[in-house]
Amino acid sequence: MDDHFIEMRSLIKVYPPDTLALDQVDLTIKEGEIHSLIGENGAGKSTLMKVLYGMISASSGEISFRGRRVRYASPREAVAAGIGMVHQEFMLVPSYTIYENVILGAEPVGRLGALRNADARRRVQSLVDRYGLSLNIDDRVCDTSVGAQQKVEILKLLYRDVDVLIMDEPTAVLTPQETGELFRRLRDLNAAGKTIIFISHKLDEVLELSDTITVMRRGRRVATWENRGLGKADLARAMVGRDVVFSVDKPPAYCGDVVFEARDLSYVDAGGRRRLDGVSFEVRRGEIVGIAGVEGNGQLELVQLITGLGPIQSGQVKICGRDVTRVPVIERRKLMCYVPQDRKASGSAQNMSLADNAVMTHHRLNPRLESRWKALLSPARCRRFAQNLVETFGVLTPNVDTPISSLSGGNQQKVVVGREFLFSADFVLLDQPTRGVDVGSVEFIQREIIRKRDSAGDVTADVGAGEGAVAAGAGCLLISADLDELFSLADRILVMHRGQVVADLVPRDTTREEVGEYMLGVRESQSERRPRAQAASASALGPAGEGACVK
Repeated sequence: MDDHFIEMRSLIKVYPPDTLALDQVDLTIKEGEIHSLIGENGAGKSTLMKVLYGMISASSGEISFRGRRVRYASPREAVAAGIGMVHQEFMLVPSYTIYENVILGAEPVGRLGALRNADARRRVQSLVDRYGLSLNIDDRVCDTSVGAQQKVEILKLLYRDVDVLIMDEPTAVLTPQETGELFRRLRDLNAAGKTIIFISHKLDEVLELSDTITVMRRGRRVATWENRGLGKADLARAMVGRDVVFSVDKPPAYCGDVVFEARDLSYVDAGGRRRLDGVSFEVRRGEIVGIAGVEGNGQLELVQLITGLGPIQSGQVKICGRDVTRVPVIERRKLMCYVPQDRKASGSAQNMSLADNAVMTHHRLNPRLESRWKALLSPARCRRFAQNLVETFGVLTPNVDTPISSLSGGNQQKVVVGREFLFSADFVLLDQPTRGVDVGSVEFIQREIIRKRDSAGDVTADVGAGEGAVAAGAGCLLISADLDELFSLADRILVMHRGQVVADLVPRDTTREEVGEYMLGVRESQSERRPRAQAASASALGPAGEGACVK
């Protein structure tokens, strides 16, 4: 084993004009190990790997691979040298077969440029068999699961005979079963001599899989440890520079009246695929209803129909008792807070300042931001509003005039969450609110979600009668690919599969494995076995305690 298989020395990366992404980083990766990189958003871990992979160039510093100094000008050069990277967002052609995706760009040709198809198919199939990938190479990618698509990405690199696999947040959209299978595959690859570099925010997974763990903070490497006797608290403290509380302090849910209703929502896309199929459920004031499901099973379409960004072909949506099925987006926004899943594409304007982003939507709905001439906004009031958001939600920024694009991912997300939570609406729609966010920001955002559940701002509803009655807060609909988050925050978990709600579960009465089985469709839908989903939605749940509504 080569202890200096990959060496990075004094790497610096500066993004113009003055953003220091990597600050004198030294890192050694041994041949044949599983080496994990962890750190907050903006810590530099992905930037470091993109420099190694040839996606971006370092401002200064050196990289050695197999004892030879290298500087790859492109990913193609890195792959040719034996270094490959699987990105969190897959780079596949959905309409092509698995086999076609694997050989794309590396097609074996014979004399006169003829494709040597038989040889290529044999090689691809032998790799599938050798590493136990359980893929049918003639399946179209669009017909496969997210877990299978990740295997295809790995297969692409194996076909190109790489010795180093860089995995960037590989479990972000996988079920527990798919994650377990991925880890088995990675261990098999490692046993076959492959070196694995694993980037993740999930500390449990890092501890389970890694031989060595490197922690980065603010562009610097702050620690590299062998994975012996380490715990989550050790890793989190090194990442954020303070102790992190992993368990959310969540009092019992005190549920009030219904604030959101979906009735028989169905949606067929332009290609004739049924994306939603008779979806019905309710959210009550003072509860968090989580939605679990493998991506592509109707969650995106559900959000679009709730927010008005997509047409409701059949069914009905009510918010706070008002039928909004045919109501424009801005009218719905008077009744709801909405945190979108992509903070860059749909949650913010990256080229604008923090202050501009802070007042978005408020500029249409919040009369306190208006000047004396009503039709115009008051710049002073907008700045005060933005400054209040920064202070209330702990956003780290030089000032409110800073471009939001210059903030770390966690701080950008705090701006988006803070902006929405400053509305005093009784219904909150949260679509992947902590995706791609470091543990410190996750801790903060999850606390704010609980606080929103327990206090809707200006409007509350009393639940129960007599002395000691408790006020219910907002009703929250939380869509998340992170089962740990759902089990931590949700009072109920709905599972979606192929556009249907197939289960309505109380976290304390189920397991991650059971939820995963519903997500994969290997467990029969509850609606086919008993009418529990309707009963659970129609009344408060169970006895007092965690994961249940208290009447």
